[in-house]
Amino acid sequence: MTAITQNLPWFVKDLGVSIVGEKCYRSIVENLNFSDADCLKYCLSKGLGIGIVVGGSIMKVPQLLLIVSARSARGLSLPAYVLETLSYAITLAYSYRNAFPFSTYGENFFLTLQNIVITLLIVHYNPPPSLASTPAAARATQGALGMAAAAAALVVVPPSALAACQLATLPLSLFSKLPQIRQNHRAQSTGQLSAFAVVAQVVGCLARLFTTAAEVGDPILSAGFALALALNVVLGVQMWQYWGKEEREEKIEMGQYGVGARAEEKVGVQWAQVPQRVEVVVPPASPSGRASPRPSPRRWSRKVD
Repeated sequence: MTAITQNLPWFVKDLGVSIVGEKCYRSIVENLNFSDADCLKYCLSKGLGIGIVVGGSIMKVPQLLLIVSARSARGLSLPAYVLETLSYAITLAYSYRNAFPFSTYGENFFLTLQNIVITLLIVHYNPPPSLASTPAAARATQGALGMAAAAAALVVVPPSALAACQLATLPLSLFSKLPQIRQNHRAQSTGQLSAFAVVAQVVGCLARLFTTAAEVGDPILSAGFALALALNVVLGVQMWQYWGKEEREEKIEMGQYGVGARAEEKVGVQWAQVPQRVEVVVPPASPSGRASPRPSPRRWSRKVD
């Protein structure tokens, strides 16, 4: 077997060396030395990191499709997505400025872009009361300019201030999930929240805890992923608890009135079930208080002597 692994094409070898390094490539790939615990752990971390980056590039796509297909962002909290987007952007800038391997933070780049689009869709379909009277184009422009200004500020901020911003992602993660958790609890429904996105975030946070400990060792990043994991688990429990509630209500309504029944037909059925009032016209009584006698068809004549 080693005769094959030691004679792989040059482009495969170069790719493997660029990912795990010369030492671990020779030990794990070429020599198949799986007893090398350090290199095995490092290769596993790299594999998970690349998988998370690839998964992060499509993680929020189902959520986007749900909003666009329903033409509604019902059940999604605007403050939650704004804070979550800011948290992703800070982590992206902090990791890039500290020259961490891209496999340890690359998904934040894709998640930031996807969250920006979702935030703009929420503002478009379900604007807050303060922006409800503003035209849709103006709302989208204001939101895009605000996010662009925040991204520019993260690029030019000093490293010491950026470390403080990264520390601030802990409360940001907390407050970014609490509005969504509270909204789900109040509505007893998760609305247009994507189950795929929630499950993917739980799995991603678990994997990120491992890759951060193996490759970076930054306690601030680890604490942020641990808190995000706990909050995403809460969202997952809510998703399981309220799953299919709206569908059951819709089935009951459709069974009562028929599939495709219109609102007018429903009103017609309800009106038909109400007893109708019948008016009875009573002729007026005679002035003496007695009812006037019915006219007789026979004619009477008086006898004259």
